[in-house]
Amino acid sequence: MPLIHPSTTEPPRANARSHRWVAVLLASLLLHLVAFNWVNGHIAMPSWHQDREDIVTASLLTAPPKVVTPPAPVIARPKPRPRPRPKPRRRAAPPPQPVEQNTTALTPPPAVPQDTDLASTESAGDTTADPAADATAEETATAPTTPDAPPAPRFKFDPPPSAELTYDVFALRDQQKWYGSGAFHWESAGGSYRIAGEANVTFIFKITVLNFQSEGMINALGIAPVLYSEKPWRKSLTNTHFQHDARKITFSASEATFPYTGGEQDRASIIWQLAGIGRGDPSQFQPGTALDVTVAGARDADSWHFQLLGEEQVDTPYGKLAAWHVVRVPRPDSHDQKIDIWLASHQDWYPVKVRYTYSNGDYLDMALSSLTPQAQQAH
Repeated sequence: MPLIHPSTTEPPRANARSHRWVAVLLASLLLHLVAFNWVNGHIAMPSWHQDREDIVTASLLTAPPKVVTPPAPVIARPKPRPRPRPKPRRRAAPPPQPVEQNTTALTPPPAVPQDTDLASTESAGDTTADPAADATAEETATAPTTPDAPPAPRFKFDPPPSAELTYDVFALRDQQKWYGSGAFHWESAGGSYRIAGEANVTFIFKITVLNFQSEGMINALGIAPVLYSEKPWRKSLTNTHFQHDARKITFSASEATFPYTGGEQDRASIIWQLAGIGRGDPSQFQPGTALDVTVAGARDADSWHFQLLGEEQVDTPYGKLAAWHVVRVPRPDSHDQKIDIWLASHQDWYPVKVRYTYSNGDYLDMALSSLTPQAQQAH
């Protein structure tokens, strides 16, 4: 019996201890939870208050725009500016009537006769008002002088008979020597003429350097070109028109125009014009005689100055021939070519030699190699 009591009394003590431990654990858990919640709540609260303050401030900031709207009525202030009032100024328009009367009174007709030099007073007013107008007026005043130039001198003229002339060509260009051939086909009959010519060089094969043609009439002044055509190698054809009725010279290669007064020549016809003058009357050729002729090219026209130097002996396939040496002398300040022409005075004044000398020293010689008379054909 006594052995039973110890076993029955021990379980209640163990249960009491376990309950205490459980209570302690629960108490500690509660304390931790309370501490955690306090810390968490202490940190989180200020942020909530800040958010609410921001919201309040935001609502305060939205209020001022309502205050800005009242100034709008101020815009009504410009409305009182009634600019329609200038309309009364239009009523002031009638006063011009007395003004016009005053202006007429300020410029009475008697004031004009007081100035005897009307041209001087008008020119003084023009120079101050528009100097360009005076310049153009002076140009127009001087422009008519070119058509009113003295007419070309009249010579006795007899064109050479139609013929085919060929030439040996020797040229110096850029310090290189070139050889070739040239030709003149001259026709004259029935008061008209035609010239066809070409110049060739030989470099492995024959190259036509220049083709040209001139045609027109023969009148009291000699050769009167109508059309001059020129076709250099690797360049386009150009035409020069002598408009006798319109009294001008025009060009397909430029917009230039020159007056036509009669006696003007082109680059091909000038040689035959000189030949016809010599053949018309040999006494017209005297040493030292000078002759100025307007000569037209592909783009413009210029005055060529010729001098007659005298007769010289020239070697030809027909032996030595007496030929008049005529020189075209360019102006000292120009880069034009010098042209020497020898006209056989005892062979119908045909050109037996022609030499072109350029400003840089290059030159081209054409020496007669054959002359074949042609039957004259009427045009």
